Amino acid sequence: MVELKKPTTTRNRGFYVRMRFLHGKHGRQQERPFFWRYFKWVLWFSLSFYFFASFLITHKPTASLSKTTVSRTKSILASRALFESINTTPLQQSITQKRSPFNGLKVYIYDLPSKYNSDWLSNERCNNHLFASEVAIHRALLNSDVRTLDPKEADFFFIPVYVSCNFSTVNGFPAIGHARSLLASAVELIASELPFWNRSLGSDHIFVASHDYGACFHAMEDVAMADGIPELLKNSIILQTFGVKYQHPCQDVENVVIPPYISPESVRSTLEKSPINGRRDIFVFFRGKMEVHPKNVSGRFYSKRVRTMILQKYGGDRRFYLKRHRFAGYQSEIVRSVFCLCPLGWAPWSPRLVESVVLGCVPVIIADGIRLPFSAAVRWSEISLTVAEKDVANLGTILDHVAATNLTTIQRNLWDQNVREALLFNDQMVEGDATWQVLDALAEKVNRSQRKSRVFSES
Repeated sequence: MVELKKPTTTRNRGFYVRMRFLHGKHGRQQERPFFWRYFKWVLWFSLSFYFFASFLITHKPTASLSKTTVSRTKSILASRALFESINTTPLQQSITQKRSPFNGLKVYIYDLPSKYNSDWLSNERCNNHLFASEVAIHRALLNSDVRTLDPKEADFFFIPVYVSCNFSTVNGFPAIGHARSLLASAVELIASELPFWNRSLGSDHIFVASHDYGACFHAMEDVAMADGIPELLKNSIILQTFGVKYQHPCQDVENVVIPPYISPESVRSTLEKSPINGRRDIFVFFRGKMEVHPKNVSGRFYSKRVRTMILQKYGGDRRFYLKRHRFAGYQSEIVRSVFCLCPLGWAPWSPRLVESVVLGCVPVIIADGIRLPFSAAVRWSEISLTVAEKDVANLGTILDHVAATNLTTIQRNLWDQNVREALLFNDQMVEGDATWQVLDALAEKVNRSQRKSRVFSES
């Protein structure tokens, strides 16, 4: 018999073991019994069957889980939630919060005769002028998921009266002298047909007052203040463009400050031709009413002389693009501008505020004490500049300093799509748009409204 030598490498050692295991005494493979050849398959099948049967016996469905299982499940879910929260960006978190809309808010919309609303639409301007949010909000609510056809389940009641579509034949401006009587007529009608106004004395009812001094319904501040808010509206909620941080009789009512109306279609059309991050060759822009002699024929000073001071100081400054006359395509000038001046007119707010934001021009707000819309959604301090009325003479120096320091940061914040969307009203409500912001603000007032309603119903 020849003795095999001990292998010298790992590979040879493995070969030697394999040879001894498979071959017989003379090196030939031996024939094994039938059972031995299939033993491993029989063993595998037996063990598999045993564990499967044990699982069926010991894991019966039960109505409750063991403490260990519950604890493990909670641990897994907690870990997953922690992982998702860590790996979710602020924008994604914001969107997640947005998609939990209004905590089940329900709004009933009164079906008023057409003389209160749709008849006014025969004038095409009614849909598109700066006060047209009263039309846009009505349309958006009619098609919104928050609308309920059962007034008994409503949190709020919306009264769709268009008061700003009566245009003067003399100057073409909205004439709102009829507003008080039209609103009084609408309230009388709904109070006679349904019990909900009388039940709460209107505290859960909503009106839109989208013109200069809101629910005071007059374009001149001194007259508006003298007339005050109509008695029948003082318990209600007013959606109004007028808002100031100081005490004022025209906002002495529960209110939500809303932006003036700018057509979303016009904005989209402008941005299709000139992208928001395109070339901006105008440093400072303003187009609008600037009186050389600001004292109006009524004896009042327009814009508290602010616009006149801008014209006098910077009319010859090549950095300032100042135009006094109207131009239908003026949005094409805004999208080319770095800074857009938003001085007060008769009232502190201006449609230029919205146009500047949605077209990517940094708004320069010159209106002391103004209260801006939707501060929870629009961080105004991060996308705009505020200049005191008394500092108008220093505008050039102020804007030069900003351009040399933090302009890029302001523009990056300003060009956020979510910011721009929040200030536009759409006929079909879009998540995050202006009507969405209104409903979000109303949802926070539900408890207050219900408490107030209970007080009136019990008194």
